[in-house]
This record gives sequence, structure tokens and C-alpha cells, in this order.
Amino acid sequence: MQPRYASVQVLLQVIRHGHSLTDALNEILPRIEAKQRPFVQALCYGVIRWYHRLDFILSQLLKKPLREKDMDVYCLLLAGLYQLIDMRIPDHAAVSETVAVTRKFNKRWAKDLVNAILRSWQREQAHLDGSWQADPEALYSHPAWFIERLQQSRPDSWQAILQANNEQAPMTLRVNTLKTDRETCLAELRQHKITAHPCRHAHQGITLETPCQVESLPGFSRGEISVQDEAAQLAAELLQPQPGERILDACAAPGGKTAHLLEIQPRLGELVALDVDEKRLQRVTDNLSRLGLNAAITCGDAADPTNWWDGRPFDRILLDAPCSASGVIRRHPDIKLLRRPTDIEQLILTQQKILTALWPLLKPGGMLLYATCSVLPDENMHQISRFLDNQADAGLAAMHGKWGHQTGFGRQILPGEEGMDGFFYACLHKTVQ
Repeated sequence: MQPRYASVQVLLQVIRHGHSLTDALNEILPRIEAKQRPFVQALCYGVIRWYHRLDFILSQLLKKPLREKDMDVYCLLLAGLYQLIDMRIPDHAAVSETVAVTRKFNKRWAKDLVNAILRSWQREQAHLDGSWQADPEALYSHPAWFIERLQQSRPDSWQAILQANNEQAPMTLRVNTLKTDRETCLAELRQHKITAHPCRHAHQGITLETPCQVESLPGFSRGEISVQDEAAQLAAELLQPQPGERILDACAAPGGKTAHLLEIQPRLGELVALDVDEKRLQRVTDNLSRLGLNAAITCGDAADPTNWWDGRPFDRILLDAPCSASGVIRRHPDIKLLRRPTDIEQLILTQQKILTALWPLLKPGGMLLYATCSVLPDENMHQISRFLDNQADAGLAAMHGKWGHQTGFGRQILPGEEGMDGFFYACLHKTVQ
């Protein structure tokens, strides 16, 4: 499949049909020559990351909006503009190769339109630059509702968050200490001419200077390393699993935190990996299998334990709660297109329901670690504040890390801080009556 045409198919799945960028790429990439895949990924991620800006520019260049049935041409125009604006491709090649894709559409008019629009951008770039810089959605390349919500909730940091969201995230690895150690991994990476450095806060973490295909990394096939952001690696360390304990990893898929818990504490009594999505649970199974680890994989709704809980309490619970994912937009830019303002209120209710449902499953004296990859206080510190007000036997345990910001009800990491994703953590202790 021709790479630019393949990119249009991916973009259609995200922009028109609301599919995730990851799923759309996973569907298309196997049908493309291996050497073309990095280009397709870069083009698709770039268009989605800068969608709001590109859409604004395109609206200024088009005399009238394209019809719904011509979304393929619309996506091709976005891809063409992104190549001209942000990719290191000669202008003549970007224009000619993009125009050539129109032959696939069986729309004779599309060739002339695509050629005219791309050449108009080349002529009018200076004027259009001034236009989009005056429009907040185009300037920050985020939906207006999200910009406004950040301005209200984070008046001192909203611009920095938006800027970080539009940057490419680093590739960070987690070392499986059951099989090797961080210094050995760093040495092996150096031998393969891969520049990397140890993470500051995650004790098993390594960040690569330049992202690469994970399958090509030494030790990956042997289960010695996994890909996981440094902020996400803090969860297992904060939970402090002890030998013989029974632990619940609620909302466990795709299994990174499950595996990390087993790696740092191989003498657990039992680890139950729970998720409501059976298909996503398969990823947990696959990840654990590659790493040589075992857990009790359970399909069930964390908000309704009656359908899966066996009545035996847990010493510790990790609740990686469903959230807006507003802290990982730099890794998943399609969140800016797929998330709706009404989603947030529903997610807040879901988080509250799960917290309330899981708390009785925790032993007196036990700990529940609440985690989200969100930067919105309503999902984080306000959620914990409400829970503590309503739960007499719940207390907030101190966290002594030197990362993120103390909120009074947990610690918040903002996107890009020390290279990390945006994450929130709160440790809740169950008092002994």
C-alpha cells in the first residue's frame, strides 16, 4: 500500500470514525513495507497532533467546506499541509506525491483541488501564519473546551501543559530486575550504540535519547525490559508490595503495572489482575508471558465486585482509574479529537463508584493507591478530598517522593516535567477499627 494513501486511511479512521490512532495504525501498518512504516507513523501522529492548527489553515484555503463523503480528500489535504509545514521533505516532492494519491479516490476534481490548495499555502504562508496565531484552538492545537478547562483549573501552568502535550514523548524502559539490572542494561545499550540514561525517580527506569523500534532493543525478546513511562513506573514503588501479600491490580490492562509489581516483589501471595475488557486482558497475559511472570487474570467490573470477588480481602489495591488521559496526550494526540467535555463528568462518577466499591475489599491497615494519567483536579485531588469526607475509615498516607507537586490530597506530575507523563497519585490508608 502506498504510504501516503495508507496514512489517509488511518486518518479517516480517527477523524471520521472516532477510532484510536493506535488501533488504526495497528490495522494498517502490517500492509505496508517495513521501511515505509516510520514515515506513515510520523505523518499520522503529526497530523493528529497538529489537527486543530491544520484544520484552521485548511478552512482558510478552501472556498467552501468539503462534503462528508469527501473526507478522504480532506484527510489527504491535512497530510499534504503537514508535510509542507513540519516534515523534512522537499516541497516539490510533498506536493507531487500528495497529488498523486488522488488517483486512488476516483474523483477527477480532487487532483486539481489538492494541487491548488497546497500551492496556495506556499504562496500565502506568511499571511496565514498571522491568522492561526490569533485563534486559540489553532495556536495551541487543542479543542477550545479543553483549553478553557485548563485555564480555569490550572491558571499558572495551562500554557506549559498545552506546549508539553504537543511535544514528542521520550521512550522510557523498565528493567526486569528478576532477570538483570539497570547498569547491565545500560552497558548493553551502549554496546549497540544506543544512547540512554537512568531515570531520576524510577529505580528500574531507563530513558533513550532517541526512540526506536522496541523489538530491536537488546534484551526485549528475553523479557529483560519493557516500555513504560517513568511516571507510570512510580506506581509499583509507591504500593510497596510485601512478601505473602494478596494484591489487586484493578483496571490492569495492558499490564505494565501488574508486571512491575511482580518484578519488584516475586514472593507475593497472589496478584489479581482485573479488567472489564476481555480483549485488553489478553494483552496482560501476553506481556506477562514474555516476561516470564504469572498473575490471576480476572475479567470483571471493578465497580461491581459481586460478580468476581471471592470474599478474601486484599492487603493492597492499585486502582489505575479510568480517566480523561489528559496527562498522556503527547503519547496519544488523538485524545484531543476523541475526548468530549461531557466525558469528564461521567469519568468522575465512574472513578467515585469504583473507589467506593473497592474500599470494602481492602483489609484494615491496608493501602489503596489511587492513580490517574490526568491533570484535571476534578479527577484527582478533588476526587480524593470527596472520598475522605465520606469514608470514615480512610486516611491519606504520606508520599515522600521528590517528584511532582504536593496538592494536599496526593501528588501531581504535569506533562513533560523531568521528561515524565502527567500522572496523579494518592495513597489511602484503611484505619484499624
